[in-house]
Amino acid sequence: QVSSNFELQIVATGMHLSSEFGMTYQEIEKDGFTINDKVEMLLSSDTSSAISKSTGLGMIGFSDAFNKLNPDLIIVLGDRYEILSASIAAMFARIPIAHIHGGETTQGAFDEAIRHSITKMAWWHFVAADEYEKRVIQLGEDPKRVFNVGGLGVDSIKKTKLLSIKQLKKKTGIKFGKKNLLITYHPVTLEKQTSKKNFQILLNVLNELKDTYLIFTMPNADSDNKVIKKMINEFVTNNSKSSISFTSMGSLNYLSTLQFVDGVVGNSSSGLAEAPTFKIGTINIGDRQAGRIKAESVIDCNPEQKTIKNPIKKLYSKEF
Repeated sequence: QVSSNFELQIVATGMHLSSEFGMTYQEIEKDGFTINDKVEMLLSSDTSSAISKSTGLGMIGFSDAFNKLNPDLIIVLGDRYEILSASIAAMFARIPIAHIHGGETTQGAFDEAIRHSITKMAWWHFVAADEYEKRVIQLGEDPKRVFNVGGLGVDSIKKTKLLSIKQLKKKTGIKFGKKNLLITYHPVTLEKQTSKKNFQILLNVLNELKDTYLIFTMPNADSDNKVIKKMINEFVTNNSKSSISFTSMGSLNYLSTLQFVDGVVGNSSSGLAEAPTFKIGTINIGDRQAGRIKAESVIDCNPEQKTIKNPIKKLYSKEF
């Protein structure tokens, strides 16, 4: 929306600039926005040391970008380390920060500590629920600067003209079957070496499903993402008729796909934020999203073969 009070400047960074993650800054430009600066910060490695170095590179890059663009306000969303870099650089430059989606908890990811750190650096807070508003205030923020605006993902869905199944099939190559599941599994960043083991358990369960088409989206740039990508690629190669994978689907394709699947499986926040709006079930595996508010359509389970099988049965039950 065009405002006479503000001039929008966009700084793209992190996965948006990476060929490994689909060069998604092009999606921003396709939507008609101008990117005013790009901050290259991702190293190709996915170790904890590389994440720390990427965060440091981000701080240097954002410092230069803010110096050049001279903004009056920085708006950041969420809890990723790329956003931490931007927030630290803004705080040192004494530029006020508006933070979207603060006050949430994710006990299985280092995002939890990052999110609360950004809250302490931010001046304005735009939260998604009453409970999150209370938590930001508990962290010592002035209630007059905390606004409950709901989840922006829902606004996005309502404002987006989604693709028909015919358009989606043509654009993405998704075939769709009798039953369809969308799978997104990110590394659990506060656990060491569990990503491979837990994701293999999920793949074993998915491999046993009959008449089910599987749509995989690749994990984000957290530590241990490469092993999950490799496993997805091998699975899809061996099951090419009943599965497909995407480096990045793009927002329009992703939201459009949610219209036509029976549920989402994995540990992505999207299963909690966007999926319920489409009245589909979410099978949420493990602790990555522990502590977040969940709709009744979210079925929590442990990363064990037996405990993942039962929620899938439940997802397809009449009662559910």
